[in-house]
Amino acid sequence: MNRPLKYVLSILALITTNSLAHGATDTSSRVADIVRQRCIECHGPTGQGTNSQFPKLSGQNADYLVKQMFNFKSGARKSSVMAPQLADLTGEEIVQLAHHFSGERLIPEVTMDKALIEVGREVFMTGNPAREISACAVCHGPTARGGQMLPRLAGQHADYIELQLRRFIERSRTTDQTLMHSVASKMTDAEIRAVSYFLSGLD
Repeated sequence: MNRPLKYVLSILALITTNSLAHGATDTSSRVADIVRQRCIECHGPTGQGTNSQFPKLSGQNADYLVKQMFNFKSGARKSSVMAPQLADLTGEEIVQLAHHFSGERLIPEVTMDKALIEVGREVFMTGNPAREISACAVCHGPTARGGQMLPRLAGQHADYIELQLRRFIERSRTTDQTLMHSVASKMTDAEIRAVSYFLSGLD
């Protein structure tokens, strides 16, 4: 017996909805497995890691995370730790993983040294024109939240930010804008430390 078109369409809609829901559950479960098996030791379950050798991933811009994971996967950005963790992940899994961490809340560091904060704020907001150091805020924004392909620096571990600035100086980190090589190489050790400390306390 022929069913009314409205009835058939309603059944198809129900099947599609159930399939999408099942797919979302599968994806969520897969991401949870990846986090538990590969990410949690260094970055913690939500990306709010406590080891400053590794970056906080929570609250980071999703597109930036995708870009960096593909850089590690391809070898464009060198890491003996990250490369094997990403080697067999699909593009879809990398995207889902990025959105997982991006959606988590980042908790900034507790900063107490007001004098150091003010020095760091000055470096970040105005740079040092006398030595041709551009203000960090020009690219990363006044709140240090970055952009689509630029990292959020607000709330990141101070030691990790400092480490990356030094890698730009050494040119051992080569996958991002060459502007960072130029800017970082003109900064003093005191400026690097101050701006890293300032950024770590931003929400």
